[in-house]
Amino acid sequence: MDLEETTVENEDNQTDLASNEDSEDLNIDQGLWYIIHCYSGLEERVRKNLEQRIDTMDVRHKVYQVVVPTEEVVEIKDGRRTPKQERLLPGYVMVRMIIDDESWFVVRNTPGVTGFISADEEGEKRVRPLPLTDAEVSGIFRRMEASQPRAKIGFVKGQNVKITDGPFQEFIGVVEEVLTEKGKVRVLVSFFGRETPVELDFLQAERLDA
Repeated sequence: MDLEETTVENEDNQTDLASNEDSEDLNIDQGLWYIIHCYSGLEERVRKNLEQRIDTMDVRHKVYQVVVPTEEVVEIKDGRRTPKQERLLPGYVMVRMIIDDESWFVVRNTPGVTGFISADEEGEKRVRPLPLTDAEVSGIFRRMEASQPRAKIGFVKGQNVKITDGPFQEFIGVVEEVLTEKGKVRVLVSFFGRETPVELDFLQAERLDA
């Protein structure tokens, strides 16, 4: 009898665990993504504040995920490559949630949050949070998960540069075109009395003016 009771109890526990796991799996696809506004530079602090409020006020079943979208970039300036994480949406934080009065109150009244990105409710004198479309969400996460960091360069057309490497080292030229996808810049160099276009790696030139 004891053995049977133990077996039944174990089966019940396994059922509960399976139910919890199923619930967690379902949470992955539940809710919609919304954008909340905060002061630029405080995005990470707002994320931590909101995560704490979600747990303290026990609304994890309605507010599932809080994300500060960032992407990896390589800043190329004056012959140097500097890898860094850069915010995709300065002043904004993404929240995946089911909107109702309770969840709205928790998010909206989090320290540092100044409001939702909203749209006017037709026929009503109030605003409603506006969810992101699937395409918008996919685009943001695609940039966050990119395998190659995005190059962030300081060159613009018409800018004076000094060539720092290669056969034209020490020559002064003018940027004719920035070839971002190739990681190069085309520079016009005065050579034997005529302007000659030269393609350079971003690291082979440095700016002479801001």
